[in-house]
Amino acid sequence: MTITVRPADPADAPALAEALARNRAHMRPWEPRRTEDYYTAGTQAARIRAPGSRLWLAVDEPAARVVAGAALSGIALGPFRSASLGYWVDAEYTGRGLATRLVGVVCRAAREELGLHRVEAGTVLTNTASQRVLAKSGFERIGTAPRYLHIDGEWRDHHLFQRILHDDPPPVG
Repeated sequence: MTITVRPADPADAPALAEALARNRAHMRPWEPRRTEDYYTAGTQAARIRAPGSRLWLAVDEPAARVVAGAALSGIALGPFRSASLGYWVDAEYTGRGLATRLVGVVCRAAREELGLHRVEAGTVLTNTASQRVLAKSGFERIGTAPRYLHIDGEWRDHHLFQRILHDDPPPVG
């Protein structure tokens, strides 16, 4: 098995939609409720192309099966230079270090390609596996936000994390 981590391309939309549908029950406790349209290639292609966000995929080669994904959203430049990170791993691939590898790739790209200063992430309080991934990836817990996101049908408290990528000043513009 060879896992390739790379930026998503609109041509990946069908495989991404299939992976998300395949893992729907697995991810339910950590995800917002989704419409059926979310699990279509058209919606995933639109997500891949969306301004202000970037997606990365982990692909099991040579089958071209998507087995994990990560997104930076809310990318802000200027003096803030920050984004929010979300990620998921296929149920069959958990516990293999894939999430940690994926988060590392995304954080490197956030710094080197986007020039971001920081990346933030939040986890439902009970998602200890994701909290371990973030800790291994250099994130620090910065607080707890009550009723932070609507997850699996309820407003859920989240632990908030951040990783400072560098302290260089932003470009002057």
